[in-house]
Amino acid sequence: MSQAASVIDELEQVLSAGSSDRRTEILRRVTDLYLGNATAFNAEQVGLFDDVLAYLIKQVETRALAELGARLAPIDNAPRGIIRSLGRHDEIDVAGPVLARSPQLTDGDLVEIAGCKSQGHLGAISERARLAAAVTDILIQRGDTGVVRKLSRNQGATFSDRGYATLVERAETDDRLAENLGMRLDIPPHLLQDLILKAAETVRMRLLAAVSPDRQAAIQDILASVSDKVLRNAVAPRDFSRALALVDKLQEAGQLNEAAIVEFAGAGQLEDLIAALARLCAAPVELIERLMQNARHDGILLACKAAELRWPTFSAILKARFAPYELPVTDLTQARTDFLKLSVPTARRMLCFWLVRGAAAAGD
Repeated sequence: MSQAASVIDELEQVLSAGSSDRRTEILRRVTDLYLGNATAFNAEQVGLFDDVLAYLIKQVETRALAELGARLAPIDNAPRGIIRSLGRHDEIDVAGPVLARSPQLTDGDLVEIAGCKSQGHLGAISERARLAAAVTDILIQRGDTGVVRKLSRNQGATFSDRGYATLVERAETDDRLAENLGMRLDIPPHLLQDLILKAAETVRMRLLAAVSPDRQAAIQDILASVSDKVLRNAVAPRDFSRALALVDKLQEAGQLNEAAIVEFAGAGQLEDLIAALARLCAAPVELIERLMQNARHDGILLACKAAELRWPTFSAILKARFAPYELPVTDLTQARTDFLKLSVPTARRMLCFWLVRGAAAAGD
């Protein structure tokens, strides 16, 4: 008979008539004995404790199991069998400490547990000092908002490209997650760019206030690059023949109005939008196209005012030319202030001056 079997036979005799409190006391004493000499035990001795503890936990209450898990979780050479058993327990009070701290759980163990257990289990795993990409992938896939927020704060977590891309996508509707991701130094640059450009203005400001100066410079560079991206998207060669034909039909039918402009803007139909605005302010489509491409809003503001468009329509145009990025709130606020200041007569005089100057330049 093996040593483990002999010890278990003796325990059976002691426990058979014992109360729940007696079984808990014995479990605690065996645990004390192990913890008092853990560093000195060899593999065979650790295996003996593993077998004995595995027997004992079958006959104790959840409270005692939770205590056992909390005591064994930080031990480097804790009996692996008992750790794996506790980590798979349905009660998070039992499994939590082991999932969060035990070095005896492998990546394979963690992936398996994360794939089938509760959000509480996933949250505990998210707290581990080190997490491999294989583990974070399943946590991101199955985790709720609380889990992914906790995971995104864990600087010891490693993410795959797919995992990071999914987090950035989820951050579009979760400002807290966006902030957490913006603080990470390991996020790929192109994903940081997407994150910053799509984040709400308040999130950008909090990031700028919280990160180090060199990180602030990187974020500011990304924000400054937005106008360049808008310009690059806008300067692609456009054929306005179809758009002008459509707009002329609308004008003949008396349907070329602000509602049409807003519809074009909302649908991202830039050619139709430019052609419609050109007709409404009696300007060449080439001029309106150049104004739409300009990083500043002054020129397109002039054309909109000259066409007697209202603020909601001008706002829709600004957002359309900025798409797919979110127009910063500060930019929108400044544009509204400028829009309210400029009068229609002044806008028409300035537009007329541009047209005359353009015609004169063309004749030179």
